Amino acid sequence: MPELPQMQALAERLDCAVAGATIAAVELLGFSGLKTVLPPGQGLEGEKVLRVGRRGKYLVVSLSSGRRVLVHLSQAGRLDIEVPPKHTKPRGAVVRLVFGNGAGVLLREHGHERKAGWWVLATGDGGPLEGLGPEPSDKAFEDRLLTSQDPRHLHTLLRDQRFVAGVGRGYADDALNRAGLSPFSSLSSLNESDRRRLVAVVRSVISDAIASERLRTGGLSEPKLGTGFAVHNRAGRPCPVCGEPLLRVSYESHEVVYCKRCQTKGRLLADRRLSRLLK
Repeated sequence: MPELPQMQALAERLDCAVAGATIAAVELLGFSGLKTVLPPGQGLEGEKVLRVGRRGKYLVVSLSSGRRVLVHLSQAGRLDIEVPPKHTKPRGAVVRLVFGNGAGVLLREHGHERKAGWWVLATGDGGPLEGLGPEPSDKAFEDRLLTSQDPRHLHTLLRDQRFVAGVGRGYADDALNRAGLSPFSSLSSLNESDRRRLVAVVRSVISDAIASERLRTGGLSEPKLGTGFAVHNRAGRPCPVCGEPLLRVSYESHEVVYCKRCQTKGRLLADRRLSRLLK
């Protein structure tokens, strides 16, 4: 799933491509993708794009009327910038926005889940943004990590969009490895030094990833986006810190990758949904 760094860099590229342009046409290509009824997806024609930003994993397109369009790519959603706009309907297509400056933006989805979507929000409506936690760069995130006695596992906590917005499985794996913390330690068990290190590492991992993502051009179109992680999806490969082979805990829909030397004091973590350390 695209996370904060991918979406931040994508928002910046989209802002360069369509900010100041007028929406000329909205082509509804997959009706399950529109998550709002009022305002409708149609009727955006004539709106001017003021800017394209990001909140958490959402693209936020601010329009001249005060309305906003949100886009969430979920696990397999992708976004193409088309110059000029195409007239095709690719498999998994959700919507195409055509702009008066000769650019088009196509939201589409790989696979069969159909979870990628878009919202049209009236002025003042926060929609799904209202439940998001602070961004990693916010002081509120630092305060939360330093003071919370949340008993949940660190990997679970970092992926909770209500706790911190924009981090997912990939950068949770990478941050915990760089911080030298077990993914299954609880936040309440950490001392102040561990907590401060985790704050700094989450921010540095995200910052490094944004810098890397800014090297992309165009939209966010590749079928697989998980090739740039240091730890995530790299079980069996050398740990970037110590060189020992990375291990994983496998679940039905995902896996957690870690280094037993750097993160669990040499202990193996139980696989198959067990979160306890093997003795």
